[in-house]
Amino acid sequence: MAMTCRELFEGIDCTFLGNADEPVSGIAYRSDAVTAGDAFFCIVGTNVDGHSFAQDAIDHGARVIVAQRKVYLADATDVVEIIVSDTRRAMAAAAANFYGHPSTDFHLVGITGTNGKTTTTYLVEHIAEVAGRTTGVIGTVGNRIAGRLEHAERTTPESVDLQHLFARMRDAGCDTVAMEVSSHALDLERTWGTHFAVTAFSNLTQDHLDYHKTFEAYFEAKALLFSSDYPARRVICIDDKWGQELLRRCAAAGDRILSVGFDPAAQIHPVSVKYATTHTDVVLDVRGQEYSLTYPLVGRFNVSNVMLALGIGLELGIPIEVVLRALSESPQVPGRLQRISAVHDGGISVFVDYAHTPDALRKAISAVANLTDGRVIVVFGCGGDRDATKRPLMGQAALSGDFAVVTSDNPRSEDPDAIISDILEGMESASERFEVHPDRREAIARAIALANTGDAILVAGKGHEDYQILATETIHFSDAEVAGEELENAFGSR
Repeated sequence: MAMTCRELFEGIDCTFLGNADEPVSGIAYRSDAVTAGDAFFCIVGTNVDGHSFAQDAIDHGARVIVAQRKVYLADATDVVEIIVSDTRRAMAAAAANFYGHPSTDFHLVGITGTNGKTTTTYLVEHIAEVAGRTTGVIGTVGNRIAGRLEHAERTTPESVDLQHLFARMRDAGCDTVAMEVSSHALDLERTWGTHFAVTAFSNLTQDHLDYHKTFEAYFEAKALLFSSDYPARRVICIDDKWGQELLRRCAAAGDRILSVGFDPAAQIHPVSVKYATTHTDVVLDVRGQEYSLTYPLVGRFNVSNVMLALGIGLELGIPIEVVLRALSESPQVPGRLQRISAVHDGGISVFVDYAHTPDALRKAISAVANLTDGRVIVVFGCGGDRDATKRPLMGQAALSGDFAVVTSDNPRSEDPDAIISDILEGMESASERFEVHPDRREAIARAIALANTGDAILVAGKGHEDYQILATETIHFSDAEVAGEELENAFGSR
């Protein structure tokens, strides 16, 4: 695949310094990934300025340098320079041009919010498959193209990688794609130039304040997906003030909106809900018509996810009877309130969940509490090199259970004991209701040892992840695997 600079930058405000008809064979934003004939984009990051790597990119074969300012290059008079006001936005738009605007060739659903994105994408994928569509998924657990799972480096890929992924989905015949859209991706314009059929909002609670600094900035990043830059049909959960604000803005803009939530004012809301250990029974009011639904997911927060997915399915033009049938056989999402099966469990229920924010942890604990008559024991930690302000709040949230075992999550470059110390600041008033075991396997084993028949254990924070990052070392570690092993260790010989 190749095109000229002029074709690559069609519709993009820029200044050509050199031959506008220079052919471009690829797009790169890392100088060490440049191949001969690439256009290299000088991305200005928080720690590194890509303009400093322009010469290195040329040495690797770049024929075009895209920059926000003139760069002075040695012995590179034949290299084309293209000056733009924002290299990130220009790169996203150029990538869409390079791959032929693939997001216009299928129905793309963008789902944002703090919690529930992954589950909702899985539900939308399943709804679309039951409707006979070929699907794709982009998100935290991985990317899936027509049923084939691939590893994902981040929730929402960088713009060049994203458009390439869209192109592969298009070429594989996907006609419906469900995508998690992170606040980082929106703020860093990874999705610029992408066409969405539907955008959806789940909720907003504290997360990523290490990056966004304020809650308001975090919200405004999420809100970009509902701005005029991304015209689409909107599905909005209105159970928090942030959803209410998005509803107001979208209504003022004349957008087509479908509201969902426990709020009776929502166009899709529950009339009644009954929770069980293996399923949920719900009667939903859908635009004034009641429908009964039983689905194999548990917890109040999954009611919200189901309603959001239902709304998205309807906005995709799928008949409600098909949507409801699909939801009635919803798949288990890895690491999302996943119940651990063991031959010997001592009558103890163990759940693994990705909950890594205070609100998500409270909701997961509440969901587990509704499923057991016994105590809820919580195993949790906090990741290193991430928002430190939420650590004491996570400690407070964990105390909504009956007992907590504080442990390590992914400490990364930080001292695990220092992270735990931050968590304990939120638990000082309840020293008799928690223990500290930094080793995560030991923590899970200890929770099982503390549990009695009829109790439930929630192992929170890592969910589907099968690794643990300790300083510079990444080791294999799966909460689900370890929990199953420790249940057998505790009860298998009895």
